[in-house]
Amino acid sequence: MFLIINIIGLLVFIGVAFLFSRDKKNIDWKSVSILIAINLALAWFFTQFSFGAKFVKGAADGVSWLLESAFSGIGFAFGSFTAPGPGNMDMAVSALLPILLVVPIFDILMYLGILPKFISILGWFISKVTRQPKFESFFSIEMMFLGNTEALAVSSKQLTSMNKVRVLTVAMMSMSSVSGAIVGAYVTMIPGEYVLTAIPLNIINAIIVTTILNPFDLDPEDDVVAEIDEGERQPFFSFLGDSVINAGKLVLIIIAFVIAFVAIADLINKLLGIMDPIPYLPDIRLEYILGIFMFPFAILLGMPIGEAWVVAQQMALKIVTNEFVVMSTISKEISEYSTHRAAVISTFLVSFANFSTIGMIIGTLKGIVKDDVSNFVSKYVPMMLLSGILVSLLTAAFVGLFAW
Repeated sequence: MFLIINIIGLLVFIGVAFLFSRDKKNIDWKSVSILIAINLALAWFFTQFSFGAKFVKGAADGVSWLLESAFSGIGFAFGSFTAPGPGNMDMAVSALLPILLVVPIFDILMYLGILPKFISILGWFISKVTRQPKFESFFSIEMMFLGNTEALAVSSKQLTSMNKVRVLTVAMMSMSSVSGAIVGAYVTMIPGEYVLTAIPLNIINAIIVTTILNPFDLDPEDDVVAEIDEGERQPFFSFLGDSVINAGKLVLIIIAFVIAFVAIADLINKLLGIMDPIPYLPDIRLEYILGIFMFPFAILLGMPIGEAWVVAQQMALKIVTNEFVVMSTISKEISEYSTHRAAVISTFLVSFANFSTIGMIIGTLKGIVKDDVSNFVSKYVPMMLLSGILVSLLTAAFVGLFAW
């Protein structure tokens, strides 16, 4: 019975995306069907065969190896920031300061013409299979290992050349990314096989959700990727200096937005806490309220009502705070969960879909695109959050089909 509910849940999650679509008539259902079939195959492959998980882990380890150099640079300037020990590195250090290395490296690859060729080849292949634009196809792969802010930053030239509707799609997709630098931290708290399974499924689900929520027509001549014009080429070290400066500006902008968004959420919780003395009312917080809305979706993931209520609260806490908060609370007890519950909650948690991520994405875009474009994206913040939640639900549902 729970398997049937899980299947129904998949259809409901897609139906919710359709309900809130900006242009229902222009949804490419053929592309959506292909993507769903791909994710069913991926979920089956990654949950039944070890080779798939090993491949993803190897790629993620490669990015982590690259980012070790970033932490060497950070440690040289701020040794106490990168001192060994659990919980010593703050979010800004672990997730944002590596931008100072990642952005220049990708800019160098763009400067040398290597990255544009890679984008063109990979984008062409994925777009042919999925019927998606070349850049959006590449961006989905890029954010699988770099994370949202890094992927947006290294794609800045492309973003400035796209219209606001396509930038909105990229912003919505960014809600479901992770960073290769923190995959290792994930696997110390929840089962590694679920972490490595969720990452590629999130990418396909991000394309599915954005294709439904934000469909658009793209002229073939606009389906290109931005390249550096040979005539505009600066001397290499001048180019590298500008890249580092721009990366530094992005870090400061993002940190400012994250602090503001998290502080506002905490203030709302404090205001809600004024009602605590009222008899028969629970400790009202944003995550409790959101958990009520998440409860029916948790049931649709194929769990008994009792488990679904607890999982709904955990999902809500992740959305209001971040995935690390929930992972740390369940790490000691997840081995006692049923296989299905462990798979569902673990795969749901593996993404940056939360309130503070919205601030990071909007902040990054404000440092890249024109004001009218960033203002347009800002109008659709609720849709960005909805996109991130639906992607996580779809990933949990796809994996849940094969984990019992």
